[in-house]
Amino acid sequence: MYTLKLENQSWPIAGSFRIAHGHVRQIHIVRVEISDGRFTGRGECRPYARYGETPKTVCAQIVAVADIIKSGISTDALQTRLPAGAARNAVDCALWDLKAKQSGKPVWALCAVPKPHARTTAFTLSIDSPAAMAKAARAAQQYPVLKLKIDGPEGLAACLAVLDARPDAQLIIDANEALSPNDLPVVRKALARAPVLMVEQPLKTDRFDQLENTPDGWPIFCADESLHTRADLPKLWAAGYRAVNVKLDKCGGFTQAMSLMEAAKSMGFMVMAGCMVGTSLAMAPMMVLNSYADFIDLDGPLLLKKDVKNGLRYEGAIINPPTPELWG
Repeated sequence: MYTLKLENQSWPIAGSFRIAHGHVRQIHIVRVEISDGRFTGRGECRPYARYGETPKTVCAQIVAVADIIKSGISTDALQTRLPAGAARNAVDCALWDLKAKQSGKPVWALCAVPKPHARTTAFTLSIDSPAAMAKAARAAQQYPVLKLKIDGPEGLAACLAVLDARPDAQLIIDANEALSPNDLPVVRKALARAPVLMVEQPLKTDRFDQLENTPDGWPIFCADESLHTRADLPKLWAAGYRAVNVKLDKCGGFTQAMSLMEAAKSMGFMVMAGCMVGTSLAMAPMMVLNSYADFIDLDGPLLLKKDVKNGLRYEGAIINPPTPELWG
């Protein structure tokens, strides 16, 4: 029999983090530990209100299947016992971490994916005035890829200000559902010749297919809130999306992220390895899958005032794979 431990934790943001869905000064996470008495596997999730989750509901989901977790459920069996979301993510990642510790082999070897390597991560700039975002972009000189959060079409002015302040940088424009279909031709026209890698989740999820469906246009459109599982991929491709942002808390853990990223690549999508704001423990499983990703957006710990012990090592924009002491 295994033991199961759940812990709610709060981690302060370094300043304030503002996106189109709101702003936060601290995040609330759920930490899962599964132990066989000798080894302990850990996983972390961030319950997200946008998807109807709270720490209380996530813990309730896990408690509901506690007996089968304690009996030694496999990662494959877990997929049918919890739905895609934060709860399954934390348990799934804890089980993989435990499996790695028990076997003495890293997770990447256990699941036969390429050995993870250091990658360049994007760095996120919160919504602010054009002048303030330009200033923040100059302060983030060590980051060659900047993700700009915008809150509607007025955010285009901030994008142009950042392009002027950092002509050396590549940009990811993240609208978090804040644009309308009529805004898209204007945004594309203004950024057509700019070093913009993609426009992320421009439309609300219930209007996801109202894109200017010209997939060869530039910048390309990336699905975030509209992508949770592999079942979403065909409709997104048909709607004109050519990139997807895969997050553990959306798809429900390492097991599904691996499958989802493989499927997206096989269809021709560009893949971004993304995250909610969280500690290094939340980023580590996705770093193990970084060979599937065209872009890395795993800057969550950089946005916190502090990180977990044995956290990921960031060298400017370079993020290194996790050590066994952290995860996997």
